[in-house]
Amino acid sequence: MQTNIQSKPSALSFDNTEIAFKSKSNNELTQSYLLFKAIGYNWLVKLGPPMVNGAFNMGLPIKGLIKSTVFKQFCGGESMDDCNNTIDQLYSYGVGTILDYSVEGEEKEESFNATATETLETITKAQNNPKIPFCVFKVTGLARFDLLAKVSAKETLTSTEESEWGRVKNRIHNICKTANDNNVRIFIDAEESWIQPAIDDLAHDMMREFNLQKCIVYNTIQLYRHDRLAFLKTSFDDAMKHNYYLGLKLVRGAYMEKERERALKMGYPSPIQPDKASSDKDYNEALHFCIEHIDRINVCAGSHNEQSSMLLTELMAQKGLANNDQRIYFSQLYGMSDHISFNLSSAGYNVAKYLPYGPVKAVMPYLFRRAAENTSVKGQAGRELTLINREVARRKKV
Repeated sequence: MQTNIQSKPSALSFDNTEIAFKSKSNNELTQSYLLFKAIGYNWLVKLGPPMVNGAFNMGLPIKGLIKSTVFKQFCGGESMDDCNNTIDQLYSYGVGTILDYSVEGEEKEESFNATATETLETITKAQNNPKIPFCVFKVTGLARFDLLAKVSAKETLTSTEESEWGRVKNRIHNICKTANDNNVRIFIDAEESWIQPAIDDLAHDMMREFNLQKCIVYNTIQLYRHDRLAFLKTSFDDAMKHNYYLGLKLVRGAYMEKERERALKMGYPSPIQPDKASSDKDYNEALHFCIEHIDRINVCAGSHNEQSSMLLTELMAQKGLANNDQRIYFSQLYGMSDHISFNLSSAGYNVAKYLPYGPVKAVMPYLFRRAAENTSVKGQAGRELTLINREVARRKKV
């Protein structure tokens, strides 16, 4: 029987830095401050990728520096076992972990098979483990990008490509079946718009097969796209038609500049919202829709936005839902927005951090995206610095 933990939304505050940073020592706070200060400089972040890639290509001993700074802030380790201490520490504060093997951009079958095997191992680790409430994979970790683009465009595949696509579907089916057999929920991450149709079709196929009794497979919807709120509603219609539970992870999105540049270059309308307000509006409407249909939808709000996170707690209260209702989760990336994650957890809500891991060089594309995200005008760096300063000042008074 689910415990009915309910606290008034007004009791929740994302300004409580004591709770937000209770897992960090003074030294760790200082390290985080210096890192966010550095990545707040746009010129430095832009120089970073070519400098780091060049250093790796020349064999310079840069790995140690990266591992002790940006990698330490945003990743759990180079292997799954390296993540154990972080998993335990997060859980000691009521925060779960989503193990994310963040190797990207591979093109070979052996790499895809290795990623599939690693994903299966995360499922094994998550089985009967309350510390790891979800697993996750990116389809580009299991398939060639260009193949996904061709399938998404509904172009005719060659016989060789048909065989290749069959292997991709087999990998994904095996992962989702293993998740189902082990009662482990699994996210399928969203990616670029021109490969997303293939990913959406795969996700719906998996949900139709494995979400008949409960929600195992979750698709991801990027609400910085202007067409995704409508897509959410058609996904719900499909779930009703085929009588399955719809699993959704709602995010704003991570490929905005790339999307706009491609649309401009190729001469088609940008799929991205005209402004941030439009993205926020659709995201919040998506939350409303999910809670209105919570008997059929399981939702994870993957958001670093305080207003949207607070809105979801208010919608839950209005619906009379327990704070720890297992159909509803909040999620943020490891190393970011601890003021949201830890305050929600402290108030009894279900929270899990995305914890990327993998070889340092292989996860650099992920780290570059995080750094770029933090330099945006409304990005994380300034907010993180403000919160850290406030906590440092508070500790000095104690």
